[in-house]
Amino acid sequence: MIELYQFELSQYCEKVRLILDYKGLDYRKIEVTPGIGQVELFRLTGQRKVPVIKDGANIVADSTAIAKYLDEKYPARPLLPTDPKQRGLCLLIEEWADESIGIKSRKALFGALSQDQNFRKALLPNTTPDLLKGLVEAVPNDVLKILGFGVGASPDIVKSAETDLKQDLEALCLLLADSPYLVGDRTTLADLSVAGLSMLIKFPDGPYLDLPLSVKGKGVPGLADDPAYQPFFSWRDRLYSQYRKLTPGSTTTGSAPTSINID
Repeated sequence: MIELYQFELSQYCEKVRLILDYKGLDYRKIEVTPGIGQVELFRLTGQRKVPVIKDGANIVADSTAIAKYLDEKYPARPLLPTDPKQRGLCLLIEEWADESIGIKSRKALFGALSQDQNFRKALLPNTTPDLLKGLVEAVPNDVLKILGFGVGASPDIVKSAETDLKQDLEALCLLLADSPYLVGDRTTLADLSVAGLSMLIKFPDGPYLDLPLSVKGKGVPGLADDPAYQPFFSWRDRLYSQYRKLTPGSTTTGSAPTSINID
């Protein structure tokens, strides 16, 4: 069985989980504890970032490299079109999604967390002690805004990310207006990448993530709740209902998710 070293609330790990589910591959999720767990990951792979998969003797890091590996090793339900132009467009959209939606959604979510104490508390794992939940809720919003400067998420950067994401979502709505697919006439890596990476903009409904019910279907204010972008999220929800599932027989090993700033 494939082993996926991951963080539950990583959008890049969600991209890989969606790809694995789409291909119908059995996998076991191994939650990497931020800090010490990443040291162990470095010993295994030579780097500290997730996602990483271990498939027998093969170890592959980076969501794009993982997607290409899985498509070559398990060709059923291919991720890439055979038509050269469609294949090129698919790869361009995947790369764009990684660099735009993947990165900017994290900054936008940080901005939302710095403004809403209840949202911060709600995103903690269900197993978090009440005392710790109370401490997280008590962190002043201004403190998080100051911390944002140190992690590349100052108020100006957050605002810029939100503006760019609005344009991204508008573009995706236009692309999907007359087609259920971003490229060609079937689901491809482009669709799965965009859908998975948008997780932090608006968390999906359903039993897909270890999240409290109160935050499922919620996300970044002004993006997740804007009716103008509902066509995109409705498209994503249909994609999830078709493919995203808990792999039968899979289990999660390691500690519960403890952080979202982990890629």
